[in-house]
Amino acid sequence: MAKTMLELRGVTREFTQGSETIYALRETNFSVKAGEFVAVIGPSGSGKSTFLTIAGGLRNPTRGTVTVNGVDITDLSKKQLSAIRLKHVGFILRASNLVPFLTLEKQLQLFDKVTGAKPNKKALNTLFDELGIQKLRKKYPSDLSGGERQRVAIAKVLYSQPSLILADEPTASLDTTKAFEVVELLARETRERGKATIMVTHDERLIGYCDKVYEMHDGVLTERKAHKKQKV
Repeated sequence: MAKTMLELRGVTREFTQGSETIYALRETNFSVKAGEFVAVIGPSGSGKSTFLTIAGGLRNPTRGTVTVNGVDITDLSKKQLSAIRLKHVGFILRASNLVPFLTLEKQLQLFDKVTGAKPNKKALNTLFDELGIQKLRKKYPSDLSGGERQRVAIAKVLYSQPSLILADEPTASLDTTKAFEVVELLARETRERGKATIMVTHDERLIGYCDKVYEMHDGVLTERKAHKKQKV
């Protein structure tokens, strides 16, 4: 049985605005296992970003528990949370967030500098081959198209070998063709490498690549039962 990489139990997030209590995330129970690619959809302001930041240990819940790869992160210190994120969580954002003065090869090796690890040339070469960016490894972000930059962003995340990948609108800046290419790639890498990936998106055309789809409305997360998944 696949290992649970993320679990939220009874998680809520609320804050006060004057005399009013705002419920950014109502009581939420959720889990995702290794090899699963999950989408969270919903309108702006519905709570998707709150859900993602709590899942990634960037924000604490008001109530409930959050477990990442078997570790309860709910009450950890900022330093402990940083260590958990570095080891277990990879973020892919709508902007690829690449360092402009580093080549693509150096972008990945930056993780080794931060952790003090020895560069893994074999893993790096494998990723560049699998993601179709081997010929770009000596280029800079300014030399790339939007789709190529997102491929590098995915490579950076996979090189750090996280248990959990959180993708926040990873195709927002791409045209339709590139968006489908990036999501198909992310789905394939998730399953082949045994990662757990959650993708927040507004684009329902992309959810066919996902194993499960959840909808967020006014802080309430529910699974969409009628979901047709296409093969990758």
